[in-house]
Amino acid sequence: MTIAYWCVLAAAIIPYIWAITAKASKPGFNNNKPRIFLNDLEGWGQRANWAQANSFEAFPAFAAAIIIGSVVSNVEQNTLDALALLFVTCRLLHGIFYITDKATLRSIVWFIGISSWVSIFVLSA
Repeated sequence: MTIAYWCVLAAAIIPYIWAITAKASKPGFNNNKPRIFLNDLEGWGQRANWAQANSFEAFPAFAAAIIIGSVVSNVEQNTLDALALLFVTCRLLHGIFYITDKATLRSIVWFIGISSWVSIFVLSA
């Protein structure tokens, strides 16, 4: 399996890291009503939940870019791997900056991460 494919797996797991972080932010997690618990969070726990949602939102376009970039022969594997690693790194940093309330840094890495999968689509054209 290529590095890019492993990055798809990593990107699929990242939202669950932030979900676990959000649930651990406050005692009394109720697995019978998890969404109510998460909606009532405040502070860094709430931001971890938002990071989870944003990570789920970012995943489909990235996964599609990797699949398309892999199928189209004019994207070199090293380039695809590098852009995939950049995306995963940005998504991890995005979550960390979200949870620690560093909005400007969060926006910067968000933009770089989006640019990585957009670049794959452009290179595949």
